[in-house]
Amino acid sequence: MTRREAGAVMQAIHAVCFEPVGCLAEFAADEFNEIAARVFNLTDAPCAAGSEAYWRVLELLEQSGNTLTPPQQKMVEDLEVRAAGKASIYEDVVPALAELKEMNLTLLIASSLSTAAVSRFLERFSLNGFFSAVWTRDNARGVKTVPLARAMENAALQPEHVMSLADTVEGLTAAKELRANAILMFNDYEDGKRLAMHRPTGAIVSLHELPAAIRFVAEGARAPRP
Repeated sequence: MTRREAGAVMQAIHAVCFEPVGCLAEFAADEFNEIAARVFNLTDAPCAAGSEAYWRVLELLEQSGNTLTPPQQKMVEDLEVRAAGKASIYEDVVPALAELKEMNLTLLIASSLSTAAVSRFLERFSLNGFFSAVWTRDNARGVKTVPLARAMENAALQPEHVMSLADTVEGLTAAKELRANAILMFNDYEDGKRLAMHRPTGAIVSLHELPAAIRFVAEGARAPRP
């Protein structure tokens, strides 16, 4: 994160919110494409990227207005759990989370996945101990901005003191709508350039960079105003 990127923030960061899909792990698109096709009868071309397919499902869930039948809800949940069981965690997740905990930051899960899928993911990689609270579409009662809003509200956090990681335009937009610091995570240079046009608060290519970015913002917040 550059000083220019952090310049608009300059507020000490107290908490970091994570969406597992794309920010903590690589999720395949297969199960999310299957949800779109089988539950919502979508005939569009399947998405290639897991995050893209995931956010398309969230859009469909939001548009459905909680009208899915119990069997449909069960199918969505089962396919998400299967996706969580196949996800590949990024190698820098555990050391980065450990360092963030040592910095006395509040770490939260704010995900639009079902509780069953998030639980499967956290248990599979033994991550439960890092997070103070876990918000999903089930206990938050909504998707997209809703879990992040509930996470901040429940922890009594002001948005300017929260970092929310995102790897898609939709994720960045959700954080910005709530006035949280939208931090872009990207691995592909061209994709990063495209997403940077949506003006995230900052950008990192690895979770290893996140603790340093937070310290950088804290130093800026302490610096005297000119």
